[in-house]
Amino acid sequence: MSDPHPARTAHEKQDKRTFLQKVAEFIHPGPDSTAELIETLADAEDNDIIGPESRIMLEGVIRMAELTAGDVMVAAPRMDLVNIDAPYDDILNVVIDTAHSRFPAYEGDRENIIGILMAKDLLKLQRSPSMNLRALLRPAVFVPESKGLNDLLREFRGNRNHLAIVIDEFGRVAGLITIEDVLEQIVGEIEDEFDIVEDEGDIFGLADRTYRVSGDTSIERVEEAFAVQLTTDEEEREFDTIGGLIAHRMGHVPKRGEVTTVGGLDFVVLHTKGGAVRWFKVSPAGHHGTSA
Repeated sequence: MSDPHPARTAHEKQDKRTFLQKVAEFIHPGPDSTAELIETLADAEDNDIIGPESRIMLEGVIRMAELTAGDVMVAAPRMDLVNIDAPYDDILNVVIDTAHSRFPAYEGDRENIIGILMAKDLLKLQRSPSMNLRALLRPAVFVPESKGLNDLLREFRGNRNHLAIVIDEFGRVAGLITIEDVLEQIVGEIEDEFDIVEDEGDIFGLADRTYRVSGDTSIERVEEAFAVQLTTDEEEREFDTIGGLIAHRMGHVPKRGEVTTVGGLDFVVLHTKGGAVRWFKVSPAGHHGTSA
C-alpha cells in the first residue's frame, strides 16, 4: 500500500516559508549588491522594522567590509609618539596632554618604533624610579595598509593589542590604527558626545547661543555663517578648513580646552583626535556660554 504521506525531503522539511512568502521573494528578489542591501535597510527603517540606530550600525558593518587599515588610520605626521630616551617628566607631559592610553615608543628616529607604552605603566616608574622604561614596553604589532578592517577587528579581539602600526608598501610607517578607530566605523564617534545627522551640516546652534563647528568645515562656510572675515590673502590660499587655520594661528597642535580668537570669534577646542580638531565651540569673543 502506498504511503498517503510520503516522506518529505530534507530540503522540504527545512523550507518553512509559506507559499505567499515564496511568491513575494520571486516577485521581489533579495538585494544582489551592497548598494541594494543598504537601500533595503533604509526601507526597513521606513517601515519601522528596525530603528535608525540599528540601521546606521548595520550599514557601518556592511561598509566596513570594503575598508582597509589605510582608509581609517591616523597618518604618521599626526601620530603621538614618545621618545624612549626622553626624560620621564617629558614623557609624562605627553601622556597628560594627549590623554591617550597607548603610545608607540621610538628610539632615535620616529620611524624606528620599538614598542608600545601603556600610560598606566608609568605609575610603576613612580614606585620604582630605577626601573628601565624599556622593560615596560609591550610588543608593537605591525599591519599593512591593505589589511581589511574585518580581519583587523578579529585580530584585535583575539589578543590584548588594541593598537597597530600601519606600514606602507615600502615598509615605512604610514600611521597607526586602534580598535576604537575600527569600531567607530560601525557605531560612529565613540569619544564624541555630539550626535549630528550627516545631512544637517557641520555648524549647528546650542541652547546657550553658542555653536558647535566641525574642524573640517571649510573656512568659506564659517565666514558666511558668522558674517566674518577670518583669513588673510596668504592664509586663504594656504588653508581650506577651519581646523587647519586655527592650528596655524595657534602655532601648535591644538589641545582640548584651548581658546583662540579669530575674526571676533572665540574658538574653544572641544575634541581632538589624531592631532586634528574634531569640534570647536564658537561664540562671539568673550562669550563662551556654558561649559561643554
